[in-house]
Amino acid sequence: MKIVVATTVGGLDDTVSLVFGRCPTFTVVNVEGKKIKNSSVIRNQYAGAMGGAGIQAAQLVVNQGAKAVIAGNYGPNASMVFNQAGVEIVSAQGISVRDAVKKYLEGELPPITAATMPMFGGMGMGVGRRRGGGGRMGMGFMQQAPTPPPIMPPMPQVPKGQELQMLETQIKTFEQQLDQIKKRLEELRK
Repeated sequence: MKIVVATTVGGLDDTVSLVFGRCPTFTVVNVEGKKIKNSSVIRNQYAGAMGGAGIQAAQLVVNQGAKAVIAGNYGPNASMVFNQAGVEIVSAQGISVRDAVKKYLEGELPPITAATMPMFGGMGMGVGRRRGGGGRMGMGFMQQAPTPPPIMPPMPQVPKGQELQMLETQIKTFEQQLDQIKKRLEELRK
């Protein structure tokens, strides 16, 4: 059985990432019975995506043949992909990959069925090429009616240090996205 864990650096001694879709790496843990046999690390090529990171990262995990996925928090799009694929979603924070897998195998980390983060419309800005628009950049999110947020369970309380780490990660992501937007603006002005 394969269990995929969202991680920062990767490996059994790394800590479970607070976020799923934008974590830098995934640690793929192969388990037989209730014992870890081996693990490998794959890069999350969608961590810096302008939009759709959760869906694309979830599909990457599904393609690995995972029976379960472990991360701190999941957005609604990623959880939808996992639910449709029959992959168990497990939430864990502040523990090592090894401990999270062991606790999952012992039934101490039960699967969840819903997202743990509200829908923000993704971390991306929704900027993409418009078909038939002569190559101009489209701002698709401005052309669609807003989708009302789903009714979500209350956010779990996160320890201050973990929340700080999560917010710092979000700032870095926003800064990267802003740099990409500035670069594109300069290209368009030429």
